[in-house]
Amino acid sequence: MQLLRCLPHGVVSTRAPREQKSLYLTFDDGPHPDHTPALLELLRAYGAKATFFLIGREAERYPQLVERIVEEGHVLGNHSYSHPMFDALTHTEQWVEVERTDEVLSSFDGRQYHGFRPPRGVFSLLLTLRFALSRRQLTYWSYDTLDYQGREPDELANRLRAQPPRAGDVMLMHDDSDCSLRMLEQLLPEWMEHGFTFRALPA
Repeated sequence: MQLLRCLPHGVVSTRAPREQKSLYLTFDDGPHPDHTPALLELLRAYGAKATFFLIGREAERYPQLVERIVEEGHVLGNHSYSHPMFDALTHTEQWVEVERTDEVLSSFDGRQYHGFRPPRGVFSLLLTLRFALSRRQLTYWSYDTLDYQGREPDELANRLRAQPPRAGDVMLMHDDSDCSLRMLEQLLPEWMEHGFTFRALPA
């Protein structure tokens, strides 16, 4: 992450603007029919907007969920088409994963390109260079909630209380389980009491 922060923001983004006291909620690996709807309900209850980094194959499988994400004012991000081990692919295969997913997502939001978050955060210098030359952006995070580790949501929520995020933090979460939902049920009202708002990343 320290290396990523040394790269130009126009190529690799790890944080968002700090001008306002906002947190940027991001969710990887969806959409998921068992978990995304409940998460959307929670976000709506608190007037929170978020960015959903979708797997292209799953977006094709559950188009109604993608439509709902867009209709409710959230932003779509690109998380590859099939969520492969990116470092096991050739550069050409990696780029096909990116472009194929952009085509899928464009049919929902009309945008030609979407911020790209590589599966498991794996990237290469060549991929970074291609994004730079294409004037496109790799989109990472500044705060990892660890919701993918199989730990109890209460434990993770307490960790976030002990090490609270700061304004402008991009929060890495997932909507392929109920862990992030159960964490946010506790934390969203607490963060709001501290004056935070919840925004989607700039499209």
